[in-house]
Amino acid sequence: MNSKELAKLLEQRNELDQQIEEARSNAKSAAIVEVKKLVALFELTPQDIGLGKRDGVLAPSGRGGPRGPVAPRFRDPESGATWSGRGKAPRWIAGKDRAEFVI
Repeated sequence: MNSKELAKLLEQRNELDQQIEEARSNAKSAAIVEVKKLVALFELTPQDIGLGKRDGVLAPSGRGGPRGPVAPRFRDPESGATWSGRGKAPRWIAGKDRAEFVI
């Protein structure tokens, strides 16, 4: 293959890339119009379609983010200390039957 053939192929690729981008843009615009129609028709909320509000920005729900506080599930009868069951077990419950400490 000589340099002229290569240059011609590269030019064709650039033209195809432009056509692909234009087709993608048109398809995206049509999809957005259709989605807006469906949202209005069914009065959908962000939560209905799997989006939730996090830090003031719409984001996929159920992913990451800090979890809120949890009520304690276990209590040490001697000290009154509690543990939610999350994280590393405290010394007073480690290696013991947790059923004895359930609140």
